[in-house]
Amino acid sequence: MASANGNNNKKRGGGLSSLAPREISVQKFSEARAAELESLHSIVSERLNKDFRSKRNQRRRTNAYTSQPSKRRNIKRQRSESLSIGQASSSHETKIPRRVKRRMELKGNPESGFSTTGDGTKRLRTHVWHAKRFSMTKLWGFHLPLGLHGRGRGSRDILNKSRQGVLVHDASYHIAVQLEGPEGSLLSILNMLLEPSPSSRSKEVFDSILTGLSYGNSMLYHVEPPVSQVISPVIYMWRPSQLPKRRDEEEVGDCVGNDGCLVSNGDHADSRKLWVWIHASSFSEGYASLKLACQKQMNETGVLVDCLSLEGQLAKLELFGTKASQLLQKILHPVTSSSENPPSVLRKCSMEKAEAKNVVDPYKEECIPSCAILPRFVIDPRLIPNNPCDDTTMSAEMTKTEPTESLEMLTTSTEAETFKCLWDANSELYPPEEENILCWEKHQSRMKSFCIDDPADEFPKISSKPRSSRSCPLLLLKHRKLGDTATGWSLILPLSWVKVFWNAFVSKGAQAIGQREKRWLYCDAGLPFFPSDFPDCKAYSSLTMSEAADVEEKAQRRPLAVRPFRIPIPPPWSSIHVTRCVKESSDQKLTSGWTSGVEIFSNGGNLFDGIVARTPDSLPTFLQTFTNRVETIQEDETKARGQIHKSSDNKLCLVRVLLHAFKESSFEEGAVVCAPSLADVSLLKSGCSEGEEGGVTIPQSSVSSYFLEQPSGTWELNVPEDTHTKQSHRWPIGFVTTGFVRGSKKPTAEGLCDAVLLGRLREEQWRGKDVKRRKKEIYVLVRNLRSCAYRLALATIVLEQQDASGDDVHCF
Repeated sequence: MASANGNNNKKRGGGLSSLAPREISVQKFSEARAAELESLHSIVSERLNKDFRSKRNQRRRTNAYTSQPSKRRNIKRQRSESLSIGQASSSHETKIPRRVKRRMELKGNPESGFSTTGDGTKRLRTHVWHAKRFSMTKLWGFHLPLGLHGRGRGSRDILNKSRQGVLVHDASYHIAVQLEGPEGSLLSILNMLLEPSPSSRSKEVFDSILTGLSYGNSMLYHVEPPVSQVISPVIYMWRPSQLPKRRDEEEVGDCVGNDGCLVSNGDHADSRKLWVWIHASSFSEGYASLKLACQKQMNETGVLVDCLSLEGQLAKLELFGTKASQLLQKILHPVTSSSENPPSVLRKCSMEKAEAKNVVDPYKEECIPSCAILPRFVIDPRLIPNNPCDDTTMSAEMTKTEPTESLEMLTTSTEAETFKCLWDANSELYPPEEENILCWEKHQSRMKSFCIDDPADEFPKISSKPRSSRSCPLLLLKHRKLGDTATGWSLILPLSWVKVFWNAFVSKGAQAIGQREKRWLYCDAGLPFFPSDFPDCKAYSSLTMSEAADVEEKAQRRPLAVRPFRIPIPPPWSSIHVTRCVKESSDQKLTSGWTSGVEIFSNGGNLFDGIVARTPDSLPTFLQTFTNRVETIQEDETKARGQIHKSSDNKLCLVRVLLHAFKESSFEEGAVVCAPSLADVSLLKSGCSEGEEGGVTIPQSSVSSYFLEQPSGTWELNVPEDTHTKQSHRWPIGFVTTGFVRGSKKPTAEGLCDAVLLGRLREEQWRGKDVKRRKKEIYVLVRNLRSCAYRLALATIVLEQQDASGDDVHCF
């Protein structure tokens, strides 16, 4: 064994040297201990009778155990892979196996673009991670995670995780469209296509969105007037032309809100940039509408507005849950303003804790308003120690912020760098450093901490990337706060950085979710989920048609004797026209039986023929355009709201409602919402169960014939003829678009009902009651399409829950 240096060979208590040997020679160490090893070997050999083979009854088939034929195949495969990879660049005739090519392609991390399959379907950057853990499906041109493996009944665990932890979702299938041109032209285009338009916002909200401090939610429409077809919900954000000053540099002048005074960053005042984020299911349609609007604007004014797709350049990650802010605080550490590379040594824990007492927590809900946009330039999360002295405290050397600064008051140079990297389409978005280089550096630092010199202290193989970075620009978007739901966050970052942050979030405790789990969260919060809750969009039709094909395929696999009867998918929205025509042509109440001679309206198909009111102004505006018969019902003098209850137009005008079961019931997706009579309400409220004899039911034979499929493939409402069935028949006024979620504390189903029929029901239920006893909730009947019992439910109109400036547009 090598001895220590002679100069440091001073003896202390116990006769030990003060310093450990600098180097250890393994060969000399083994020679010095040879006698001990031989004696141990002889003892073990005598006990085993010189038979070192493991007994057959004690063998365990682990992952390392393989039979001989499989070993040969494995060795052959490894040789073929190494040979194919080594000769791929030199020989073009060598055919690389598909498995090897796919592994090389998915392990790579190009600066932009998605990898595609043979049929052109794109893969997310997290495709390999999801494919090992989720059920994958092809949707909207992407391979997307549908949900966790199983029967799809893990909603209780997901909701508990959202209340006590963090959920993460890869939403990179949302694509941004960049518009660039004069500010007035961009505003004109937005006012032409969006509802609610930017000009209809309040001055405070409009100024916040225009300066780039927050984003806006709206519905995107086609260009054709007067009432064009809706495309999808979108969010839009402006590139800030002004940056907030530091607190010590504030001067008396014009300010925007409470975010401090603003100074110009040198950009031309008339040239602005704008991002419009569109869902992948409606991207082609929305992108074409934006390009057409830009062309129309240029033809009318002669001003050129550039419209550019940013597909394959930017990515989007979404965080949900009560601890999402804490997770961001652990992972996102701002880059030092003086250097791009983060420091290698942190300050002592005592200094960190002392300084952290005066630092404002930047991610608390009370510190940042809803819909805020926060630019960040953060260091690579792989460089952050796994367990710094305190997992909730960051050193001042890493953040380089003053103790009195909050997240809104960062240096202007860091924000300017973020804007330059993200908002410039021609800018160089450097990918992250390769993993092998970071691992080599960590190994070297660990060896030095142990005072061991590595003989192979050489730089590893040169990276295949000519340029890389250890800091990432990103934008933090705070979700809109609604009720008592936890506020979420969205991260917009370069596509090449998705894997880095995804692995950081998952390793720090975030649970990944797919499309099914995300829909559960939206329904539990009472938010619409696109495209399932948007029947007025084309994306809804394509999605429901694919779902109907899947249901039919599964039904065909079952024997004919146990095969369930078919139900309409999507719901026949045209049947609501029949209910309205019955009321218009009859003097009886809406809930009375069938009257002969009433003309039945049919649009000849399942296509959605109507509009969905999602803003407080759109409902009276659309109904006045089509009907010109509007009446107002006032609950009291202080809470007055216009309610539409008479109409003679066949155009549907639906509103989104939240359905709460009056008793224990479960409403499924596609269930029909019907109009009850006053006797039905009194009977079900008195304690009579829905399934008991004497409850509100229809004959079992009429369940499968309530809607009949026509030879053309469409579904229509079947009006009964016999007297007994007439009495139990209830007229449809809407359908459930999202059913109950198991495990929700407040089970709520979402549906769309006709505004005219809801107004008539409320007028009928309010008749004869005092003003104080009138409730905004409307009693309705809900029947699952495979059930014969009507359940009593309370329908709450979402627009009535919003404030005067609120809307019902929440896309993602």
